[in-house]
Amino acid sequence: MKKPAFIITIDTEGDNLWQNHDRISTENTRFLPRFQTLCEKYGFKPVYLTNYEMAMDEAYVEFAQDVIARGQGEVGMHLHAWNSPPLQPLTDDDWRHKPYLIEYPAEQIRDKVNHMTKLLEDRFQTKMLSHRAGRWAFNEYYASLLLEYGYQVDCSVTPRVTWQYSPGNPQGKGGTDYRAFPTHAYFIDPSNISQPGNSSLLEVPMSIQFKHSALMNTLKQGYDRLRGKQRSPSVHWLRPSGNNVDKMQRVAEQSLAEGNDYIEFMLHSSEFMPGGSPTFKTDQDIEGLYNDLEALFAWLHERAVGMTLAEYYQHKVK
Repeated sequence: MKKPAFIITIDTEGDNLWQNHDRISTENTRFLPRFQTLCEKYGFKPVYLTNYEMAMDEAYVEFAQDVIARGQGEVGMHLHAWNSPPLQPLTDDDWRHKPYLIEYPAEQIRDKVNHMTKLLEDRFQTKMLSHRAGRWAFNEYYASLLLEYGYQVDCSVTPRVTWQYSPGNPQGKGGTDYRAFPTHAYFIDPSNISQPGNSSLLEVPMSIQFKHSALMNTLKQGYDRLRGKQRSPSVHWLRPSGNNVDKMQRVAEQSLAEGNDYIEFMLHSSEFMPGGSPTFKTDQDIEGLYNDLEALFAWLHERAVGMTLAEYYQHKVK
């Protein structure tokens, strides 16, 4: 591969799940064709990591089937445990707490993975090969299920980030701590997903870089502890947040300088819709988003080649 891969991952899920605690709508489906058209303009192929409510949206299914049929993208699995069947409450209000899948009993985790995998393969008439965990929560048991169900790629790891301070089940321990995980793609060790091994499951971590130097991060973490605050180190992601093209370019450059043969972008499907997220609330915000995407994609077009996760996997196993 002469150029690194540019992998676009879209968490394809309901509208404004950050705030909606009692209902889920999927109006953001109507805003996906514009993004797909932009990707195709630059030869990039999005991976739509699809949640339960989107798989039940007929308009989205029609859109995604067309993308697949034309070879212009991929559909993978994304699972939010609190609303993905079969439903069995874990907390006093799962819609409010949004517990992590890995907090459920093992048999319920298996049932949800089984149901989602079969639903997606039935709806889209294609084998599910790629996956991202809901709320980035991954562990060894979850990985074993992906292997069992024939998944080839996971992209749940967020290096340099810990989710342990982000609660799910109020009685739980928070999310997964990825601070010691690799920053490059690796075939996982099923007994320790933070290490390379000999399994057939390829982990493709998100492209994330520290905002500050190692010394400054240490000082900031120490200061936070003195104030009784615990949080993940400050980082930049390869994802739009409004007027951050320069930061996204820097993340891409730093990731490639570390020796990676890919860079990975992410966004939520609802962020393409005005009011679908806390970040892009107005039509003007959406136009700003597309200005940033156009600039980023034009810049990357000269430096990288578009691949889906499944295509990147095939490159790695050659």
